[in-house]
Amino acid sequence: MPSPSNRPLRVACQMDPIDRIDIAGDSTFAMLLAAQGRGHEIFYYLPQALTLDGATLKAEGQTLRVKDEPGDHFSVADKRTEDLSTFDVVLLRQDPPFDMAYITSTHLLERIHPKTLVVNDPREVRNAPEKLWVLDFLDLMPATMVTRSLADVMAFRDRHKDIIIKPLYGNGGAAVFRIPQGDGNLGALVELFQTMSREPFMVQEYRPEVREGDKRIILVDGELAGVINRIPAEGETRSNLHVGGKAAAIALSDRDREICERLGPELKRRGLIFTGIDVIGPYLTEINVTSPTGIRHIKQHGGPDIAEMIWDAIEARVART
Repeated sequence: MPSPSNRPLRVACQMDPIDRIDIAGDSTFAMLLAAQGRGHEIFYYLPQALTLDGATLKAEGQTLRVKDEPGDHFSVADKRTEDLSTFDVVLLRQDPPFDMAYITSTHLLERIHPKTLVVNDPREVRNAPEKLWVLDFLDLMPATMVTRSLADVMAFRDRHKDIIIKPLYGNGGAAVFRIPQGDGNLGALVELFQTMSREPFMVQEYRPEVREGDKRIILVDGELAGVINRIPAEGETRSNLHVGGKAAAIALSDRDREICERLGPELKRRGLIFTGIDVIGPYLTEINVTSPTGIRHIKQHGGPDIAEMIWDAIEARVART
């Protein structure tokens, strides 16, 4: 699809090594395919290639071409260093962990935004960690606690009987544990979390509705775009696709739409063009703004081409600047 703006854009993409991605489910790859199809030039670089030289933010990278062929999905050429302020768009697409390296990259990219449109807005990405910003919407969530205290976790489990413990800045279902009442591992697990990290961790009421799936709902510029259900594998608490969860088509409920209507205006106000939210039963559990996934699975299961919708929103934003 050619660009509706009729002007090819210069696009830089800050992402993880492209040779390591699984293109079948990678949302960044879908966005790159759509950009290339519209005639946009793509410059690819890794987060560690960023350099702030005085007032100039630059990165060493290469021209990127992509194709939807597993095992032969990209080619690069013309290695060089570019001033990122000369681009129309920078895609901030590396995966978490949301650590100091990630936070530093948002500070650096903020120096060129919004003259160069960074997607998502780096200031708002920094201010909206997936498991913290969601706490602004506690009335939409299951019972939740953020703590480092074993006594508080034990009291929380006494109240709710069955709980989930997960790192505050993790991703992809890593180190997510279900600890029901009577499980004697709670103390050791909290001790492990305390030893491994200085940050508090998140504790939530376990919701049995997860057996029916954990919905990933995508919003584009604050508007509902599509949904995919992620069903946990047998014997697994986590629904994440890369740990064995199965993607399946699903209809949106009235509650899903209510949640999106609550979040949409704030997402748009913050410049969060591409957002993925997680919903279990009637409950919002996360708002993903760093490197959301799910758009390829939505299209594969009969949903819209959200990558094209994202580029429509980006091009409209660029045209207004």
